[in-house]
Amino acid sequence: MKPSLDVPRARVSAADGLLIVDKPQGVTSHDVVGAVRRLAATRKVGHAGTLDPMATGVLVLGIGKATRLLTFITGADKEYRARVQLGAATDSDDADGQIISRMGARDLNVGSIDEALASMRGEVMQVPAKVSAIKVDGKRAHALHREGKDVKLAARPVVISRLERTSDLVATQLGDGTPTVEFDLVVECSSGTYVRAIARDLGEMLGTGAHLTALRRTRVGKWTLDDAVTLDRLARFVASQPEENPHPISVLSLTQAASQQFDTIELSEDEAEAMRHGNATKVAVRTPDGQITACTWKGQVRALVTRSGKKYQPVLVFSTDPL
Repeated sequence: MKPSLDVPRARVSAADGLLIVDKPQGVTSHDVVGAVRRLAATRKVGHAGTLDPMATGVLVLGIGKATRLLTFITGADKEYRARVQLGAATDSDDADGQIISRMGARDLNVGSIDEALASMRGEVMQVPAKVSAIKVDGKRAHALHREGKDVKLAARPVVISRLERTSDLVATQLGDGTPTVEFDLVVECSSGTYVRAIARDLGEMLGTGAHLTALRRTRVGKWTLDDAVTLDRLARFVASQPEENPHPISVLSLTQAASQQFDTIELSEDEAEAMRHGNATKVAVRTPDGQITACTWKGQVRALVTRSGKKYQPVLVFSTDPL
């Protein structure tokens, strides 16, 4: 049963900033955005990377001007904890899908599983899960799948920097008695990696079929579950506010968010004045080529820049106000 996201509407709007939410199971990322629009009393809310309905964990949301930051956070690396079931495959590569094969899992040992996992680490070409938000001829792959169409997705380069089994094997079975095996995984990977596809490919390598039975995102960039707040907690806070002088929900300010995610340089007055007009060429170069850097003036973020050769290019200017 889908959990209720009937949250109260705040009486005062939240400040511009990021909100790190621990997404509950059974709802879409868009459902969470809708709930936060009420809790933050603003329509200007977005997220930095979809989590499947089955998945839980870190979902980064931008509020107000901070929605402009999301483009640069979406590409951050991620960490997940997952549970894999060997012996059955589904059409969505997770437990929300329909079982399409029951090959069973017998006589498997940890050595063969660990060897297969090791072969999947590094820079690899991965075919995304068919039930995904990737567009094919202008339509989402999951929508085409629901229409009964055979979705063909091209393999894409991803980096899987860590892929390890973190539990013993547990013997389980399907409702019809098909023997299966489950175990836990930790995954650290680049943006765009599908953990469901990792499970699918592992099952194919072992000749058993496989799918995810649980998925929890534990980190996006530098933000972890320790930084996340639940929707229930936010809802209780909003509901507890008095009619007079209510407080908004707390967020990471633009400056906090930018300084936590990117290296930061403090601008001189002349540099800050040029930056507010979108001119980054006067900023002295002091970071690696191609790296996104946050620029601050008197401790407040003014812009994001990227180094290109011997000069900076502005990628996002937050403030054009006079100094």
